[in-house]
Amino acid sequence: MKNNTTRFIPFLLAVCLVGGIAIGTFYANHFSGNKLGIINTSSNKLNALLRIIDDQYVDTVKIADLVEEAMPQILSELDPHSSYIPAKDLEAVTADLKGSFSGIGVQFTIQDDTIHINSVIQGGPSEKVGLMAGDRIVEIDDSAFVGKIVTNSESMKRLKGEKGSKVKLGIFRPGEKDILHFTIVRGDIPVKSIDAAYMISDKFGYIKVNKFGETTYPELLIALAQLSQQNCEGLIIDLRGNTGGYMAAAIQMVNEFLPNKRLIVYTEGRKSPREDYSSNGTGSSQKMPLIVLVNEGSASASEIFAGAIQDNDRGTIIGRRSFGKGLVQQPIEFSDGSAIRLTIARYYTPSGRCIQKPYEKGKEEEYELDLLTRYEHGEFFSADSIKQNTKEIYYTSLGRPVYGGGGIMPDIFVPQDTIGMTSYFRMADRQGLTIRFAFDYTDRNRNALKEYDTAEKLESYLKTQNLLNTFANWAEKKGLKRRNNQIQQSKKLFEISLYGNIIYNMLGLESYIEYLNQTDQTVQKALEVLEEGKSFPVAPEQPVTAKKEKHDQGKEKTTAQIDQPKEKAVSGPATYEVVFQLA
Repeated sequence: MKNNTTRFIPFLLAVCLVGGIAIGTFYANHFSGNKLGIINTSSNKLNALLRIIDDQYVDTVKIADLVEEAMPQILSELDPHSSYIPAKDLEAVTADLKGSFSGIGVQFTIQDDTIHINSVIQGGPSEKVGLMAGDRIVEIDDSAFVGKIVTNSESMKRLKGEKGSKVKLGIFRPGEKDILHFTIVRGDIPVKSIDAAYMISDKFGYIKVNKFGETTYPELLIALAQLSQQNCEGLIIDLRGNTGGYMAAAIQMVNEFLPNKRLIVYTEGRKSPREDYSSNGTGSSQKMPLIVLVNEGSASASEIFAGAIQDNDRGTIIGRRSFGKGLVQQPIEFSDGSAIRLTIARYYTPSGRCIQKPYEKGKEEEYELDLLTRYEHGEFFSADSIKQNTKEIYYTSLGRPVYGGGGIMPDIFVPQDTIGMTSYFRMADRQGLTIRFAFDYTDRNRNALKEYDTAEKLESYLKTQNLLNTFANWAEKKGLKRRNNQIQQSKKLFEISLYGNIIYNMLGLESYIEYLNQTDQTVQKALEVLEEGKSFPVAPEQPVTAKKEKHDQGKEKTTAQIDQPKEKAVSGPATYEVVFQLA
């Protein structure tokens, strides 16, 4: 009897244990505010929160959508440049930096709820089947595509696609009675990083770089070779409005201009030991006189380039203070095709300065409005209005003082040109009326305009057409009240804008930039410095010893060869508006 009782003891203990757990769970759920017995960590809290919402929330919730909305909010708590990219947007975000995308090969704008083709990319799929500038896309895949559904995003969605896929377009062509139909096989469309590369005078070359992507460095080498064949004796690199891109591209480009073993940039973060990037002495233009143009739109990778040139006393920086972004983002992709760009380090110029402008949590709006604040303080118009951080003084290799704490301050300041500016011109410009008129005029006069194959010839013709008066009449019909006195005060500005945009429509971006540079004060100042032989900085009369930066002390340090930079580090802010779209 005793033995039988002993055999049942383990069974009874197991029953009691299970019963105790069940009773405890019952009381915890009903009398303890639904607190879950989980490890009290933040990550577990987030997971638990999503489980609770999914299990108990009053209405049906799509957890996946909730996560998509929460990701940007979480990253925004870190810094102004860490960001989340949904899967549906990732291709569009990365296309520019990768140097190509798959599409039909046209540049277009949307006018009156219709896609107007402004130009056809040479050698692209659309040119091969016979599409022409001035064509209107009115059907896509046998369905009408006009009216309110015609937006940039929807147009991109329908025109872009996988390489080798087909799209059928219905085209209205002025002068043709019937709709023309074309079937186009999508292909790789190049996206150039260099907008213009030409001899701006008999002796000096000019290169306009719009971003730092995968193809930017090869494009630069081609541009330098072409200018060299034209006996280029000095160079202007224009980085105004260049919002950044891949850090690797900027490093490779700086290497072309620096002697061997010159520090270009170094990066450092909490989990990223200091890593130096130095020149290797293989650059093709190490002794060429150099001017770099920057403004408040030059950010990140542009500031790496300008900072390296300035701190090594290799060339002269001209323009206005740059944006001030010294944070490096690492792209990290998720299995669903989405990605984050997470700030992993700060970058520092050779003198040791971090050019990231200050930011505070909870003051994102203040950070975003920084450029407006600069404008209101008068910084765009007077160097004396710029607030230098005198507590962060660093020195170039020759002992020239430079300042940290917010952007690259140019060696030569050129204020924003306000001559001829009136409220009438501002209103016309803000509403995009000059651009719209120029496109409309081009569209109606292509046969006459195509006879002029250079910007100079086209401008001479346009000067005979009384365009300003025609524009004023057109703009009044669009709601802009005519102001004859202000029109005359802004005559030069209007002519530059109108002629320039028509030149752009007919002859392309490089001709447009070449035309604008003829009256651009910053470009003209750069030419003046080159002509005077003053592009190379000189040491101050009383040179000082360079400041020993605290980041050198007690930190693990690694070095990197110029031909093996850290891949895919992204240093550019978000995006900027363009008038024409590529598809």
